Amino acid sequence: MAIRLSEADSDYPPRERSQLGSVMTNGAPIVGLIGGAMCLISGLWALFGRMDGNFGSIRGRWNFLISYLGSERLAYAFIWDICFYIIFQPWLIGDNLQNVQKSKADIVNYLRFVPVVGLIAYLLCLNVDDEL
Repeated sequence: MAIRLSEADSDYPPRERSQLGSVMTNGAPIVGLIGGAMCLISGLWALFGRMDGNFGSIRGRWNFLISYLGSERLAYAFIWDICFYIIFQPWLIGDNLQNVQKSKADIVNYLRFVPVVGLIAYLLCLNVDDEL
């Protein structure tokens, strides 16, 4: 990876957005809504799903989660992924605030520090009219 520290060359106009780039940018609010819904459903299911089938109370599920995270290497690696996500989400969204609708930039600026919620806010408020 390279970091560009110089200004953009004014002799060359920016390239047009590819079809894939257009689909990804125009579909960002849909991805945000679907991703947010899946996170909400997953969290609610982890807490309340199949309570009638002897899958344990909330306290029992919490104890299982703690023991699982302490015993499984894959779960331990997943915790590190979550930590990196918490670190990098505010940084990456903060560097791209110019792509957010001007009227909603302040709220996205604050929500970028809340994992997942900041990403959903960014995707919902992305300004799809601007060129890259």
